[in-house]
Amino acid sequence: METKKRIFLSSPHMSEEGYEQSFVQEAFDTNWIAPLGANVDGFEKELSDKVGVKAAAALTSGTAAMQMALKSIGVEAGDVVFCQSLTFSASANPAIYEGAELVFIDSDAESWNMSPEALKEGLEKYAKAGRIPKAVIVVHLYGMAAKLDEIKTLCKEYGTILIEDAAESLGSLYHERYTGTFGDYGVFSFNGNKIITSSGGGMLVCNLNDAEKKIQKVRFWATQSKEPGVRHYEHKEIGYNFRMSNIVAGIGRGQLKVLDRRVEKKRYIYGYYRSQLESLDGVSFMPELSKTHCNCWLTVILLDDKCSVKPIDIIEALEAENIESRPVWKPMHLQPIFSDCDYIDCGGVAEKLFENGVCLPSDTKMTEEDLKRVCRIISALWR
Repeated sequence: METKKRIFLSSPHMSEEGYEQSFVQEAFDTNWIAPLGANVDGFEKELSDKVGVKAAAALTSGTAAMQMALKSIGVEAGDVVFCQSLTFSASANPAIYEGAELVFIDSDAESWNMSPEALKEGLEKYAKAGRIPKAVIVVHLYGMAAKLDEIKTLCKEYGTILIEDAAESLGSLYHERYTGTFGDYGVFSFNGNKIITSSGGGMLVCNLNDAEKKIQKVRFWATQSKEPGVRHYEHKEIGYNFRMSNIVAGIGRGQLKVLDRRVEKKRYIYGYYRSQLESLDGVSFMPELSKTHCNCWLTVILLDDKCSVKPIDIIEALEAENIESRPVWKPMHLQPIFSDCDYIDCGGVAEKLFENGVCLPSDTKMTEEDLKRVCRIISALWR
């Protein structure tokens, strides 16, 4: 029996021009394959120039970038960190690495991201207890921008640092400015499933007045905190092996050249699904706030509570045809490991999205026939 063509949720897509190979070949030709070299420096500068930030550090992962952001602002044992609940665990885990106490914040229905209303409630609650959070981590879920104006205003009012987890939203715009550049720090990911990939890796960006100084310190920590100007290895601080390799950075530089093209295709996929599936009873799509431009990293549909078709029905129907899909992230406050953490609820939005949402295959290599095939399978469930 012939196996049907596999359609992935979101897989690596190298440039048709071979940009990545040329940068990697240069690294081999010059023997710069370690976590130093022209590609690392170039990737940091080119991404900074692309999104409009003052400084950036290329690291081994988005998770490492998040940990370095928290370390940079001085998060330590006993500090409180607020984090969006509806996200992947990599948004939250670094706060635990630094010994912080996590508090999870519900989403709102308009953005699917951190609810400003819930954030305000949480800030008021913890301010009264004399425990204003050291940082607030907002996530731009599936590439959708959060309500940054309201969230940033609240953070400023309470004197807390805003960190943007833009791991899924590289290329998304909020009021004509790239996500990841509004907070004091921004985190990007180049994991294999992201809109562009370096096979792994991440980037920490900073827009503070002393951004270059902050990022230079991050680079120091990420290179095992080796003291400069000493013949032997001298260490006065704990270090980390977090620097991106010159090979990986070369792939990233090549991918960055086709970012706009990938965003265009992702948005096309979103538009195609919407045109074919939105008329199905009980189906709605992930929203896009006014004055935003989503990279549509993954297209997500939401099923009404009364809908006879359930998320698992769609996932299993696609799976039977060798097509990958996925539930919406399980909120962090529902995860067993975080069961003791406080949660600021705002109508259970995060839970409803998890229970009723489905991430559809959004691979930029999908053909028109692939999209038709996915829509045929899903539509058949309503007949």
